[in-house]
Parts: sequence; C-alpha cells; structure tokens
Amino acid sequence: MSPRFVFKRLLPLLVVALVGHGHVFAQESFRVELGKDGETLRDMRPVFLKFESRPLPAISPAEVARRYQKLFEDSDEPEVRIDALNRLNNIRDRSGENIGFSEEKEAEIYEDVLGSYENILSRGSFSGRLDELLYQMAKAHALTGQHQESIQRLRQLVGLYPTSELVPEARFRIAEAEFSAGRYLEAENGYRALITAGARSELATKARYMQGWSQFKQGEQSWGRAAGTFMELLDQQLPSSEQIQQPHHSSLDMVEDSFRVLALMASRLDDAQTLERWLASRSQSPWFYLLYDRLADLHAVEGRYAQAVAVNNGFVRAYTEHESKPDFLIQNVEFWEMAGQPRQVRQAKETFVAEYLAANDFQQLPVQHQQRWQLYGRTLADFYYASGSRYQSDGQGVEAKRSWAKAAEYYEMLGGRSVADGELMHLAGDARLLAEHRTQALTNFRLAAYDAGYDRANEAGWAAITLLRSVLTEGGQSPGATDQSEALATLSAEEQRYSQAFGVDERVSALRADLANRWYARGDYQRALAYAKKTLDWDSPNSEQRYAAWLVIARVQQHKSEFGLAERAWRQALTLAETENQLAVPAQEQNDIREQLAVAIYKQGEQAAAAGNAALAVAHFQRVVHVVPGSELAIKSRFDAANTLLKAAEWLAAINELNRFRGDYAEHPLAEQVSEKLVYSYQQSGQPLKAANELLATASRLPDPWPQRLRAAAIYHESNQTERRNELYREWLSVAPRPATAGEHVQQQTMRQRLIKSGATDSGTLQALVAIESESQWHSDETLSWAADAALTLGVRAAEEFAAIGLVHPLEETLVSKQAALERAQNYLLEAETFAGEAVVTEVLFRRAELYRVLAADLMASEVPAELNELETMQYQMLLEEEAYPVEERAMELHTQNHQKIRTHGYDEWVGQSLEALAAMHPGRYSRNLRWMTWAEKENDGV
Repeated sequence: MSPRFVFKRLLPLLVVALVGHGHVFAQESFRVELGKDGETLRDMRPVFLKFESRPLPAISPAEVARRYQKLFEDSDEPEVRIDALNRLNNIRDRSGENIGFSEEKEAEIYEDVLGSYENILSRGSFSGRLDELLYQMAKAHALTGQHQESIQRLRQLVGLYPTSELVPEARFRIAEAEFSAGRYLEAENGYRALITAGARSELATKARYMQGWSQFKQGEQSWGRAAGTFMELLDQQLPSSEQIQQPHHSSLDMVEDSFRVLALMASRLDDAQTLERWLASRSQSPWFYLLYDRLADLHAVEGRYAQAVAVNNGFVRAYTEHESKPDFLIQNVEFWEMAGQPRQVRQAKETFVAEYLAANDFQQLPVQHQQRWQLYGRTLADFYYASGSRYQSDGQGVEAKRSWAKAAEYYEMLGGRSVADGELMHLAGDARLLAEHRTQALTNFRLAAYDAGYDRANEAGWAAITLLRSVLTEGGQSPGATDQSEALATLSAEEQRYSQAFGVDERVSALRADLANRWYARGDYQRALAYAKKTLDWDSPNSEQRYAAWLVIARVQQHKSEFGLAERAWRQALTLAETENQLAVPAQEQNDIREQLAVAIYKQGEQAAAAGNAALAVAHFQRVVHVVPGSELAIKSRFDAANTLLKAAEWLAAINELNRFRGDYAEHPLAEQVSEKLVYSYQQSGQPLKAANELLATASRLPDPWPQRLRAAAIYHESNQTERRNELYREWLSVAPRPATAGEHVQQQTMRQRLIKSGATDSGTLQALVAIESESQWHSDETLSWAADAALTLGVRAAEEFAAIGLVHPLEETLVSKQAALERAQNYLLEAETFAGEAVVTEVLFRRAELYRVLAADLMASEVPAELNELETMQYQMLLEEEAYPVEERAMELHTQNHQKIRTHGYDEWVGQSLEALAAMHPGRYSRNLRWMTWAEKENDGV
C-alpha cells in the first residue's frame, strides 16, 4: 500500500505521479519549494507551486536565445545586459525549452548583474520597463539568497506599477513569503487580494490553493474557512464527473493535496460528521464522495481501520442512492481484511450482500461488483455451512441450525445469479434440511434437480425424495401437506417426476416397493397395487423388492375379495421367504404368510358356499388343513365344511363330518356346537329318536341338564313316545322352581295337562295344576280352562266323598266330617268358576245346589239316637226338619239361580238337571211337561 493509499476505483487517474514532470519544470520562470510535511499540522507544507511565462514570438526560440546570450556576454552596458538577460528569460519561459544559461550559471550571472540593477535604479534612467526591472531584481535577490530584498523589490513593483501585468505574480510571491515566514493570516489576505484582483485563472487557482493552506496553518479555528477554500478549488478543478475521470495532469498534485488536507482536518475533528457539516451548506459537487474516500484512506494508512469503516458507513447512510455506495461497502471489507479482523470482514460482506439482495438493485451493479457480490455470498454461505457442522460437533444444536439456516439463505440468494445455480440450490437444500426447514429444503432440491441443468441433478432429485420419505417415516407432516395421505401423494408424485427425468434404477425400485406398502397402510389399495405391480414390472427387482411387492399384492387382492389372486400372491411371497436365504425372513413371518394363504383359501371356500357350490366349498375348506394343519383356521375350516354340508341338506354327510369333528377336536370350543347341529341333522333326516338321545347325552354333561332334557321331551312328544315324555315331565315337575315367567308357567301347566290327558288322574297332579294356576300372575285361556277342568274334577270327587259320609250316631262327629267335605267340594267348584267363568257357571251352580240338597236329605234321614223315647224322637225329628229346611231352601235357591241362567246363558245340560231337581223338590211349581226352545228375537217388520 502506498503512503497516500489512493482509492483507484474512485479516481483512477488522480495519482500522485505527475506524467511529463520535467517538461513542466522547463516552462517555469522559477520554482519555489515550500518544504515537505512536518512533524505537526503547523509544519505541513503545500506540495508544489508552478508558474508559466508569457507567449513567445513566432521565431526560433533557440536562435533568439543564442543571440541574446551573445549580447549579454559581449555588452558592457548595464541596461543592455539586463535587458538581454530579461529577454533571454522570457524566451525560455515562453518556449518551455531548456535554452539560455543553466541554473548554476544563471545564479552566478544574477549575482554579477545585481550591482547593475542597483546602478540603474539609482540613476533613475532605463530604456526598458521598470516594472520588469524590479521583477528581475527581485528574482536576482531570490536566486542569491537575499529573500528580504527580493520581497522588497516585489512590494515596490506592486506599489509603483499596480497595473503592471507582473503585479499578480508579485503579489503571489509576497504572499508566499508571508506564508514561509509563518505569517499565515497575512499570507491569507495576500492570496485573497490576488484572487479578488482578478488574476489570470491559473495564478488565481494557485493563490486559492495557497490561501487554503494559509487558513489551515492558522489552526483549528480556521479550518472551516480552509475547508471552504479547498472545496472551491476542487469545484474549479473537478467541475464534472468527466473531469474527475480525466483531470488535467497539471493539477493532479494540487487536487490530490486538497483532498489530503481536507481529510486530515476532518480526521482531527468529527470525521464523517465534519464532512457532512462542510457539505451541508453548499450544493453537492460531483467530487464530494472522493472526500469521504480520502478520509477513510487516511485512517486506514494510519492503522485506524474501525474509523475508516465508520467514515465509509457514514457516506453510505447519508447517500444511499449514490453510484459509489458499493465501492465504499467493498472497501469496508478490504479495510477489515487489512486489520486482520475476520468477524468484521464477514459482517462487512454480509452488509454488502444484503444491500443488493433485491433483483433490481443487483442488476444495476456493474459487472465487476456483481461478481464481487457473488464471491462474498459464496464465501459467507460456505462459512456458515462449515460453522453449523462445527457447532453440531460441539453439541450446540441450536447454534448449528441457526448457522445452517443462514448458509441456506446465502446459497438461495446466489442461486438465481450464478452459472452454478444447480449446485448452489443443492447446497441450499442440504443446509435447509440440516436446519430442519423442510419446506424450503424441498423447494431447493427440486430447483436443483429439474430447473437448473445441474450435472448432479439426479442426486438433488433423490434428496427431495429422501426428505419426503424421512418425514413420513417419522410420522410428521410433509412440506405443503395437510395430512399424511396428502404427504404420501406428494412423495408419489415426486417419484413419478424423478423416474420420468432420470429413469428407473435400484433406488427407484426400492422406493416403489416402499410406496406400495405405505399406500396399503393408508388404505388406498388401488395405488398400493399399482406401485407393487410397477415394482415387479422393472427388469431386475431384487428378491427383497419382489418379496415386498408380492406381499402388497396379496394383501390388496385379499382386501378386494379376489382370493384366488391373493392365494397366488401369497404363494409367491411364501416361496421367496422359504427359498431366498438373503431375505432372512423370520420363521414367525413365514408362519404369518401361511396363515394369510390359508385365509385366502378359506375365503374361496366361503365364496363357493355362498354361490351354492357346496362341493367346491368343502374342497377349499379341506385344503386349508394342508396349509396350516392343527391351526385354528384349519379347525374352523373342518367345522365350516360340515356347516356347508348342512346348508346343502347333505344330512348324512354332514352327520358324519360332525361326528368326525367332535371325535378329533372334542375339547375345542366349536365342538360344543356339534351336538346342536347333530340334533338338527337327525331331525331333518327323519331320525328324531337319535336327536332326542343326542340331547339327553349332551344334557348329562351339562351343569343344568334340563333345557336339553326338556327339548328331548318335546321331541318324544312329537314322536308319540308318551312314556319317555311323561317320565321326563314328572322328573322336571318334581324339581322345577316356581315359574318366573309366563312362558315357564304355561310350560309347566302344559306338562301337567298332558300328564292328565295321558291318564295321570292322581289328585296330586290335579291339585298342583289348580294351585299353581290360582297362585300365578300369568294366565292363558288354555291354562285357565285346564285349571277349571281339574278343579271340577276335584270338586266332583269331593262331592262324592261328601255324599258317602253318612250322618250316624254320634251325629256331631259325622256332621263335622260331612261339613268339611262339603266345604272342599264348594271350594273346588268355586275355583272352577273363577278359572272358567260363564263356561262352567251352570255346572257349578248345579253341583253346589246338589251339595245342599244332599245335605238336607241326609239330615232328614239321619239316625235317631236309640235312647230317646217316642216324644223325644218326635221332638228330635222336628229339630232335624228345622235344621234341614234352610239347607233345602239354599239348594232350591241355587237351582233357581241356575234356572234363571236361561235368559243370559241359554239352556244346557246343567240347567236341565237343576229343573229336574226343582221339580222333585217343589213339584207344584216345577213338575210340568215343558219343551225348551231356542228364542231368537227378530226385528219388527213395522207392523
């Protein structure tokens, strides 16, 4: 780095080296060196001053100079010699050629002729111009080291000849003398006077330059004026952008020095803030950005890199739209690189990249800056990618993800602005995936695979597939999917896109097998079947892929109830599992396949049975046994084979199969159903006794045998096996609990009634029938009728017992027995009426009346005690008549009630018998020849 640290990007032609420097020196009338930079600000000096002479006449400068030199050497006249020397200097100055005396010779000559100048002035006579004479004398004094005298002559020139064309230069020399003497305010005033007087532009420019230095030298309080002066100078020298790019070579040092001083002053004040203040009060000049550049360069040269960057940032903040903004941002990167601060270098690069992230902003950058943007972006992307890996290795997962995310952002920024678009998007996808930004990762992988012309596009495409598969495997939700089915559809679409772009290979075949399984698990059997078939359609799927595909096909066909196709697929899978050792299918899995194969065969049996093809169904069921012998399904198949025969009404074959099944699997739960099916088969095949025997055999093995035994009794009843039936009825009624339901009540009463009808007339059965019906809350017409019959039967028996009891001595005892028998008969008869109602009312009335009539007759015919005398006997009989009369009246009353039933009930046998009894008991009233006719009232015909 050169001491000046010139920012060549901003001002490529504004350099310190002055091209053609020697030629410029040849044009000077004389040169004054004001010294180099000092140790302090006060010691600083301008770089240089130059002056040019007036135009030459149109003659040969060398020839004229030779003649004036000859004249000077040959003449003894002071005026002639001085005039010749003056003309000689003018020719040299105007021609710009190195003619006349050498500089060493010139100093000797001026020292020699100095006396001549004084002599001429003292005489007050000179044929030439005195203003030129004073100028030459000033020069002579200067060349001989008499600076005070030189300035004195220049002051005389200004005072005596204020309109002379030499006055501006004299004023300049005077001001320079003040500057050299350290009288900077006087020097400033002198330069200002020269500028105000309207000196020629070149001299005015130099005066303004030196005026600025004079103000600078006066100290910090005058730096504001100095800044204004130098900026006015820059406005003159660099009025346009074109002039900045191609400045005049004669003003390069002056312009560069002006920038240097302005930068120096700003650096000692508030840096960029100072520049902003200086520039705020004036219209914006095209060169103003160079001022920021020089200030930043100054800090950088002196090792203050942070301040240099701050100045650049100040410019960027203040002038966000300036075309030099990217240069300043790039320079920040270079400053931090010089400072050896990698973190700040990275931040500066990030700032530059971020500023031109927008497509429009990026397109407006020059090509070299676009390239720089791409370089910075790639550097940052690679850095953050590597940082993520380091963080991950150190166990800092959160920081690792953050770094990978930033790396991805930079790769994505670069993606659309680089010829390596595909590679960058692939890297961006990797970084996003590591950062767990799966949606962006998927997008990047797809761009790299299908939109970038990338030489490793297939790997990027496969990365997208791997991403989608991993999400599904983890049970998560794929990018852009609302549920697992949609995520699986996305993966399937990705497989199709990949296969169309890159063809099918081993990985794709494995993926298709995996997709087949996944679609099956999701319940989309059509897609599952399609992917399984595509797996098998490839030229060379390996055994693992074929195995997976056949399994899916088998399951799908089984689900679709295409069990024949399912059986084929299961057999293919089983063959691979048993023969391909590399598959290493566990024994349990092989058993599962066999079971599924057996299910497929079994389902074919079910389908054949449903279609009515019993023979085929039985054949399928029996095949199951050979696939999974001893299994539950094999046992069920044997059982279903028997059921199929039953449904087909193949009774004998079904009976044989059922008996064989029970013999082979007596302890199996299904064996419990065999008995029932055998009972049905026996009944349907005309073997009811075998059915009943099967029921009784089954009952013997049951904790509660009676349901089966009662069913056997029912079969005996239907088969007219009355004795066997009655035996079971009696056993059951002897242990049967009180009926808990109407059905149980009817069942038990039916059994008693059947026993009675079959000859069981014992009082116990009859009484049980009556008692149970009387106590029960459930009745039916039949049970009530049966109970009424039983009650009548018992009443008749009781009446017979009543009639058989004779009233003998002692009468009190026999009468008690007879009354008890009467009450029993009465109760049974009333119960019969309660059960049967109007159906038995006439019979009941008759039988009750007869009980009283018999009692009255028996009372009248009862034995008279032997110890009674005749009177006592008569009195005793009278007493009996008094006792019998009410009883007889009661009998007649009941018979009369029965007689009256004719009006509501009609005439029947028992009404007729009551009339006969009444005729015998009351012949005057009832002993008539009557004929009972049925009366049917007809409608009145209107008569």
